[in-house]
Formats: sequence, C-alpha cells, structure tokens
Amino acid sequence: MRQGFGGIVLSTAFRLLVPFSIIYGVYILCFGEYSPGGGFQAGALLAVGVLLSRMILGEDAKFNVSGKTSVVMAGVGTFLYTLVGWITLFGGGLFLEYDYMPIVLEPKHEMHAMAIFIIEIALRFFPSRLESMGCQKQFKRNYKPYPNDPTPINQTGIVTFSVFAAWVALNAIIGILYFADIIDKGALLLISLGYSVCDMICILFFCPFQTWFMKNKCCGSCRIYNWDYAMMFTPLVFIPHAYTWSLLGIALALFVEWEYLLRRYPERFSEASNQCLSCASCPEKLCHHKKQLQRFLRRNREYLRLKGNSLFNKAK
Repeated sequence: MRQGFGGIVLSTAFRLLVPFSIIYGVYILCFGEYSPGGGFQAGALLAVGVLLSRMILGEDAKFNVSGKTSVVMAGVGTFLYTLVGWITLFGGGLFLEYDYMPIVLEPKHEMHAMAIFIIEIALRFFPSRLESMGCQKQFKRNYKPYPNDPTPINQTGIVTFSVFAAWVALNAIIGILYFADIIDKGALLLISLGYSVCDMICILFFCPFQTWFMKNKCCGSCRIYNWDYAMMFTPLVFIPHAYTWSLLGIALALFVEWEYLLRRYPERFSEASNQCLSCASCPEKLCHHKKQLQRFLRRNREYLRLKGNSLFNKAK
C-alpha cells in the first residue's frame, strides 16, 4: 500500500494509540512469563502497530516493511521456533520444554537486561530508519554523493588513537582499583551503566570527545559513533562471566564492522562527500539543542550559582 487512507481522525488516533500498543507489546515480550501472555500476544500487538502504521500512513510510515522482507522474517521466525522445539526434543523433553535446553539459563532479570542490550546492539548492524544517521552512515542507502565527487575528509589516525588511548587509560585505572579491592563487581556494573547515561549526555548536551579530541561538527559526522557500546561495556572485561563477555564481544563485533566499513568506504563517513550528513539533510538538529543549552547556561550562570549555593546551605 503506497498511499495511506488515514484522515485527520485516523491519523490522530494512530499517533495516540499505536505507540502505547508497541510499548505494551515489548513489555509483554520481556515479562510475559510472569503473567498470561508471552511471545504470541506480544507479537500480535507489535504486528497490529506495524499494520496500522502502514495502512494509515502508507509509505511515510516509520515501521515500513516490504513484502519480500515480511516473507523472509516470517520464514526465519518459523525456522527458529521449530529449531528450538527440536532441540528440546533431542534433549529428552517435550516440544518447546525449555528445561531441556542444552544451556544454563541464569535468573530471569539478568536474561532481560542482556536481551535488551543485545537487541539494541543488533539493530546497529543493519540499516534502520529508527536509528540516528550518526550510526547509520556506513550503509549504502545513507550515502548520497555530491555531483563534483569531492575527496572525503575524516579525522586523522592520531586523533582517533588519542581517543582510544585516553579511554584505555581511564578503564585501566578502574581495573587497578578493582584488583586492589577498592571497588567490587557491583561498582564495575554501576560504572558501565553510568557510561550509558554519559552516552546520552554526550548526544544531547555536551560531548568531551567532540569538544576536546575529534572537533567534529555534530554527532552525524562523528568518527567514533559506533564505538559507544564497546566503550560502555569496557569495565565488564574484568568480570569473567558469560553475560558480561557476551555483551562485550557483540559490542566489539560492531566496533570491528564500523572500522572495516570506514576503511573500505571512507566517503560515506565524511560530510564533505556525503550529502546525507549535511545540516540540510539532518532530521534531528541536535546541535541546535546543544547551542540553546549553552546559551541558556551562559545567560543564567550567576542565577544558577546563587540557586545552587542556596540549596547547599539549606541542606546543611
């Protein structure tokens, strides 16, 4: 369906209801074993969101899946479903009796956390309209050359290596603190989660790598955008566990793919040679938000300082 049939009423209802349907579907998918439901109902809710999106908005829908892709996804899903069932049968149980899976399942909350991170990382390996252009510019579909075919301009190897060296040095200090019994595994996990929060701060407010090292204009042209998960999970290298090393391994695979595509297609990573990275093509305009915040802080620096002192004195 190329053209949607949604009028004002349908389009408005879609924007209000479908996001909640998708969020609830994801919730049931993650926590369905605790209540009636599970994968089937979650899939139905997610499918309803995708179908309504396509029917009402047409080709403008964010969740736009072609017929060929739908057939492939249905085939892969059926294959995985059947494969898991046969594995449990050969393990001595009934069809889909998960207690007979040849792997040790850890507590469910750990499985949930790991699954969420794995899904987030896996999305980066494939072209997606849901991801930022900064982490999608390596794909052919996001490359639009200029007519005069200029030479790509990317950060030098020295600058990139300085970021890598600074990050290794920081986490080496954390590792020394861990092996000296100053911090424990819980602290390492909190540091890793803290890195994920800092990643959002870098995107939305202030990025030290952009300001002090890379000197790039914005996140869209960031040379190290897909390093984020490898950086986030670096402290987990000190925790020898299947979960921690699996997350770090997948993140490193994304890092390797990014570096390989950069060296093979450098023109896709440079604003000078890829029109998709220009300000005119940017749908996010995050740099404008950063500039607005910086102007606000400059104008209200004295007021914020006095307010902070007042709150500090009251806390005493």
